[in-house]
Amino acid sequence: MEFQDVKLETKAYSLYYGDFRALKSVDIQIPRNAITAIIGPSGCGKSTFLRTFNRMNDLISGVRVDGDVFIDEHNVFAMDPVELRFCVGMVFQRPNPFPKSIFDNVAYGPRSHGIRDRAELAEIVEKSLRGAVLWDEVKDDLNKSGLALSGGQQQRLCIARALAVEPDVILMDEPASALDPVATLKIEELIQQLKREYTIVIVTHNMQQAARASDYTAFFMMDEDRAGYLVEHGPTQRMFTNPQEEITERYITGRFG
Repeated sequence: MEFQDVKLETKAYSLYYGDFRALKSVDIQIPRNAITAIIGPSGCGKSTFLRTFNRMNDLISGVRVDGDVFIDEHNVFAMDPVELRFCVGMVFQRPNPFPKSIFDNVAYGPRSHGIRDRAELAEIVEKSLRGAVLWDEVKDDLNKSGLALSGGQQQRLCIARALAVEPDVILMDEPASALDPVATLKIEELIQQLKREYTIVIVTHNMQQAARASDYTAFFMMDEDRAGYLVEHGPTQRMFTNPQEEITERYITGRFG
């Protein structure tokens, strides 16, 4: 599927762990200021594909890639990975706040970028916590440890930490899988608000979450060699009501296997 305003793109992209091909010739365009969900069975390379866009896979020994990956038509493999990760924020499956205060969690990235002025940091922290819909809950306890927050609050703190460096893209790897239903709904509502300013790519095993929270859905499967490949990609409503491929319909309706 092709878009007029593309934020992220892969062309003939494959990834290998040593001799094992984990991803096979993925071609996809991801539009700006939209939520794209990546779905598929366990082991099909969803998280590996997600981490392509901020080159987190570079940290794994023996990884090599073929093909091209772009952000705003810039090849990510030609970019400095540290700078790339400031442009492409990441929120992981389990909340992982630093063992620091709420304030210092959010200020960590800006400080790494050389910002030292306390007033400027305070402004960034407030803006980021407001962006993560957490400010009103913690504004009187900014010196409290981030680890003392509830699970849902911790995940929103991690989102605020990602927002603090003003990324263009936010990658989310199963961001609500460790949360209760109420906290999950808050995260989904937050993601809807964030897409006004950010391009969001989310990996989820939860079909209902993908249907509720995303604008576009990409379905990955494994071939006979267990390499992950893109089956199809399109508007979420079409993918869930009229997929082009029979295997997509079988997976979405729970008749897979």
